[in-house]
Formats: sequence, structure tokens, C-alpha cells
Amino acid sequence: MLDPILLRVAKSAIMRKFDSSYIFDEKNLLEAYPPLKKEGAAFVTLKYDHHLRGCIGSIIAHRSLYEDVVNNAVSAAFNDPRFHHLHENELSHIWVEVSVLTEPEILEYEDFNDLLQKVEQGVDGLIIKHDIYQGTFLPQVWEQLKTPKEFLEHLSMKAGLSPSVYDLHPAIYRYHVEAIEEKFDDILPL
Repeated sequence: MLDPILLRVAKSAIMRKFDSSYIFDEKNLLEAYPPLKKEGAAFVTLKYDHHLRGCIGSIIAHRSLYEDVVNNAVSAAFNDPRFHHLHENELSHIWVEVSVLTEPEILEYEDFNDLLQKVEQGVDGLIIKHDIYQGTFLPQVWEQLKTPKEFLEHLSMKAGLSPSVYDLHPAIYRYHVEAIEEKFDDILPL
């Protein structure tokens, strides 16, 4: 189970962008929560009344979990190219979700039908890589795309590929997540 401190970090990172006087003691925070200092990969998803409003994350751990959550919260709120910048008057409608990813592992498969059998519906997050193209879906996307076939077809399109790319045997990686979500206004400040 994830610690709600991750949501508090995400909220505080966003609040700091709205109000530069919004500060907290990072040093004490990291001393009180040592797991935040370890390398970690996280996605921060923002939803406006339960509709996607921003989602940015890291597939591979490359900095501390604290830094990853801070940077991805700010990016989800202000730099997701699919949406305009978050405005302060939207905050009462925003839900924040932080997902911490396991390290991706290659998923070996013979052909598309074999891949369909090996994908764990509702559990796996997947990454597709082919040539210069790459895309990922968090496991939460299973809520909208209910079957492995639908999930994989949409994943290929998200990566800028045709669903027929599976005939070319692209690299598929799987990962799992632990996620925590709460309404922005209900998250305690740091």
C-alpha cells in the first residue's frame, strides 16, 4: 500500500507553481520518509471530474521517487501537450493519482495470439517498442479497454503504429503499479 505522502508531494509541487510562497521543508520531509530518497518511477495522473486532465510519468527509475513525483506532477498539470495548463479555479474538481511502477520486464511471445494469452487483463501495464516508436498504457487503462485485443490495438496506435505491427513482433514489456488517488482538496498539504 502506497503512503499518502506521495499525494501530498504531488499536490505541493502543483501548489508551488501557483504560489511561489508555498514552501515546505524538503530536507525534513526526506528524513521523515526515507523511501522517497530511493530511485523510483512514477506516473502522476490528474482527472477533472474523473476525466483525464493530464498524465505524465517515467517508465524507468532514473531519479529519486521524490524528484520523479514532483517533476511529473508539475508536468501533468502544466506540460501535458494534450491539455491546456491547469488553472487554479479547476483544483476543486481535480483528482490526483500517483502510480509507482515496478521495473519493466520483457514479455516473450510467439505471435499475436500468444501475446493475447500472456497479457494479464486488468493487471499488466504494457510498453510497446518498435524502431523509433514507443508507447505505454498503465494498468488503469484496462478500465476503458476491456479486452487484451482492444488494449494492444490501442497501445500500438498510441505509439504511432498500426495494430498490424504485431506481425513484425515488436518488443513488449510488462510492469505492474501500486496506485493511490484522492481528490485534490482532500489531500493534506505538506
